[in-house]
Amino acid sequence: MTQPQVPNVTVAASSNRSGTISVRATDQGMPVEIKFERSEYRYGAQSLANEILRLTQRSTIAARARRRELLAETGMPSDMLDRLGLPTRQQAVDELDRIDDADTGPTSWMRPV
Repeated sequence: MTQPQVPNVTVAASSNRSGTISVRATDQGMPVEIKFERSEYRYGAQSLANEILRLTQRSTIAARARRRELLAETGMPSDMLDRLGLPTRQQAVDELDRIDDADTGPTSWMRPV
C-alpha cells in the first residue's frame, strides 16, 4: 500500500462575515488569492488592508492545521508535528476564535458626522 502524497504547499481560504472579502493563503502565510467586492473601498484603504491581513492570518492557521493532519496521515509522530509548530485542530480553532474576537472591523455603513 502506498502512503498518501503530501503536497508541497497547503492552502486554505477565509472570508469576512459578509462574504465580500476572501483570501486564500499557504501554510507559510503567503496570500495566493485575494478577492474583494468594490463596495469595500468605502471603508478606506487601511480598513481593507487590515481585513486582508486578518483573513490571511486565519487562512494560514487553517492551512497549518490541515498540513498537520496530512502529515499525521502519513505516519509522522505527534512530537515531530509539535516541533514543526503545526497546530492541532483544537489549537487552530482556539486561535481562530481569538482572531475573530479581536475583529474590530466596520459594523455599520454609517460614518460619524
